[in-house]
Amino acid sequence: MLRKFALLLTCTIMLAAFTANNSFAQVKKAAPAKAAAAKKPAAKKVVARPMAIKAVRVKIVTDSGTLIVRLYDSTPLHRDNFAKLVKENFFDSLLFHRVIPEFMIQGGDPTSKNAPSGTMLGNGGGDMQRIPAEFRTSLIHKKGVLAAARDNNPERASSACQFYLVEGKKWTDAELDGIEGSIGKKYTPQQRMLYKTIGGTPFLDMNYTVFGEVESGIEVIHKIATVPRDGNNRPLGDVRMHIELIK
Repeated sequence: MLRKFALLLTCTIMLAAFTANNSFAQVKKAAPAKAAAAKKPAAKKVVARPMAIKAVRVKIVTDSGTLIVRLYDSTPLHRDNFAKLVKENFFDSLLFHRVIPEFMIQGGDPTSKNAPSGTMLGNGGGDMQRIPAEFRTSLIHKKGVLAAARDNNPERASSACQFYLVEGKKWTDAELDGIEGSIGKKYTPQQRMLYKTIGGTPFLDMNYTVFGEVESGIEVIHKIATVPRDGNNRPLGDVRMHIELIK
């Protein structure tokens, strides 16, 4: 259900390489006649190369501080959908409506904008088209990542608008061994080190799509995760957001 994270177009650029065959005239050895002039090499055809896709970054301004988040190019469906909503000012004045220390902060419910205090949130956006899952073994739920919430649909497709930022906690090797068995994924030594040193929520890997990470302002996640909250984990004081694209 959306509250519970309540929430492949892979761009392959093919560059055509070509080889121009250079043709030269033979110099005749007969007679005292002057040698035939060598032909100039055929002019090489100029191939226009596609421009590299610039990294997409967003600025999330909250009541507790500002975060800069880079969206992953390896999850283009989620990247493009999120960027589109940001351009449309969809997220402006929405709330972080579910916050849990050592876990995550969740927002993006469109019904949260004018929701009275104490109203349980998390079901908004269900009428929007889901985004197909884009699971990548290289992308894990380390502290500071941006991921998509979802309901319990069997395809594990993401909510079009609800997202969360991971705070998480640190894990031991023994704990990670158990999680590997439950999610069917083997962590690399580097991924294990990240979970052991900075922390995260590894039990969500390969179940919810990770599509970005915080580049600055990661401390804001903890500030929001630890604000006073009610029994539904909604902050007692509204924590609003404003999101914009940046270069």
